[in-house]
Amino acid sequence: MERLALVTGAASGIGRAITERFVADGLRVLAADIDTTGLQRLTDELGDRVITAHCDVTDEASVAAVAAQAGELGGLHVAVANAGRGTFSPIVDHPLDEWRAILDLCLTGVFVTVKHAAGAMHDGGSIITIASLNATQPSAGMAAYCAAKAGVVMLTRVAAMELGARRIRVNTIAPGLVETNATTAFFMVPGVVDEFVENTTVGRFAQPVDIANMASFLAGDESTFVSGSLFPVDGGAGTKKYPDLPAAFARLTPPAE
Repeated sequence: MERLALVTGAASGIGRAITERFVADGLRVLAADIDTTGLQRLTDELGDRVITAHCDVTDEASVAAVAAQAGELGGLHVAVANAGRGTFSPIVDHPLDEWRAILDLCLTGVFVTVKHAAGAMHDGGSIITIASLNATQPSAGMAAYCAAKAGVVMLTRVAAMELGARRIRVNTIAPGLVETNATTAFFMVPGVVDEFVENTTVGRFAQPVDIANMASFLAGDESTFVSGSLFPVDGGAGTKKYPDLPAAFARLTPPAE
């Protein structure tokens, strides 16, 4: 049977790289995103190996509809809950609506993706969540994102327990700094990327393909005894420290006269 994978946030960045890798691995991919233009570019470049679906992971009905589409296509063998974004604000200044928006997208969006993907998945399948280095390494100014990604790790472990009876394995990938459109702000602030690189052990930041390589392993037959685990893909950054983002952003603000 031809294997089918669902990837959320598939139109760009890490999600796009995972989609491309899965196609290269011989999977069909149900690529889901709110970015319909980016999805069209995927099908233009990858052809009929990619089926696209508009999906807002903060809307459970939208995710359920995509899972139903997967069922009509024969059911899922792999699902990647990737959609997410970050924000920056000190806790004392953090708007509550922005806090809720980040948790809704980065944590609740993963929850509803796992929930409905599992319902449409064949026994023995693989669910992959995308956490972050910030799941375990805090950063000042990123309380909402750090809290959401830490939640993704524990959600993944619980899902692995609950779905194990069906031999569905559930794991999470924790990227460090990856060069994507979503991280453009880091690359625009002098010194930030240098500090990220200094705090890796391999001396570089990641490209989306680095994350896709790990996703390929977790989706494949070589990882059938791997579940409930966290896989950092951070160049060793977890062994050091996180850049001082408040100081970096403060350098962008001219001193008051």
